[in-house]
Amino acid sequence: MTYKPAISSMSLGRAWVHKLPYKLDQARAYNLTGIEIFFEDLEYLAREESGISADEEPSPEAQLHAAKTIRKLCAERGLEIIGLQPFMHYEGLLDREEHARKIEKMKTWFKIAKVLKTDIIQIPASFLGKDKITGDLDVVVSDLQKVADMGLQESPVIRFAYEDLCWSTYFDTWEKGWDIVEKVDRPNFGMCLDTYNIAGRVYGDPAAASGKTPNADEDMRKTLEELVKKVDVKKIFYIQVVDAEKMRNPLVEGHAFYAADQPARMSWSRNARLFAFEEGGYLPVLDVARSIIEGLGYKGWVSMELFSRTMNEAGDEVPKAHARRAWEAWKKLEKEMNSWKLK
Repeated sequence: MTYKPAISSMSLGRAWVHKLPYKLDQARAYNLTGIEIFFEDLEYLAREESGISADEEPSPEAQLHAAKTIRKLCAERGLEIIGLQPFMHYEGLLDREEHARKIEKMKTWFKIAKVLKTDIIQIPASFLGKDKITGDLDVVVSDLQKVADMGLQESPVIRFAYEDLCWSTYFDTWEKGWDIVEKVDRPNFGMCLDTYNIAGRVYGDPAAASGKTPNADEDMRKTLEELVKKVDVKKIFYIQVVDAEKMRNPLVEGHAFYAADQPARMSWSRNARLFAFEEGGYLPVLDVARSIIEGLGYKGWVSMELFSRTMNEAGDEVPKAHARRAWEAWKKLEKEMNSWKLK
């Protein structure tokens, strides 16, 4: 594999607003060849097929049936399922009974992944409060080794892509995420690197008037130099390329996106991401992408993952527009990658 363009099913619109078959139609119509299946889409479809209400949790059997439907829909459209995500709030739980329930849930996810014919499950770094999770590395690493070892027993082996989120409680930078990967030290445990989460932590600050951290440019240069030096490209299972809007006003109390129970970067992420190269974006997405692709020599899936307030808007135009925008972003990135090869 060299490079293939993909998109998250969530990026095409919210599950309760936009039907999955139509979203997949648009991904295919705009030449995207891979899809990240967001569990919310699978869960919503399982409810539809089971005839249960939105507040009921579908049974594992219903989830597996929905997975079969999704696999068929994707196969009909020539879409490869690159991963299932996100397995939320797993590592470091203080409530060990909840931890045990998560382990049981993971066993169902293994079955779902096999039906979907993917070998990747993505685990985002938890952003639960400190009253619910610990930052104790020994506990966190042990928890992640547990699922990695479980995945090694599967056939085919299940791989885990750990993703640091720029608002995660303890592991909010690529450096901390990479440290976790090294300490877990399992062949099937790697990373998903996201340009938004890398740049959104080191360079961007939506709560600042400038939209930037105090030493944004210099810190960004240094962190990308370190990334190229330290990260083993074999541990990057896929990447996501995405930007974000620069806030006209600081994202603090009184801002339309402000939520008292969310870090500013989380509210920013949920409402104001952009596809790469779009007007209004300002993060050094291209610098991050170049460090990963050219600096590390990454080859593989490039996913255009978006979270935005526009995903909640009704109408067929939303998935269509998002697929088109993702494809346009991919073509611009592809052009940049070709220019790197020529230099």
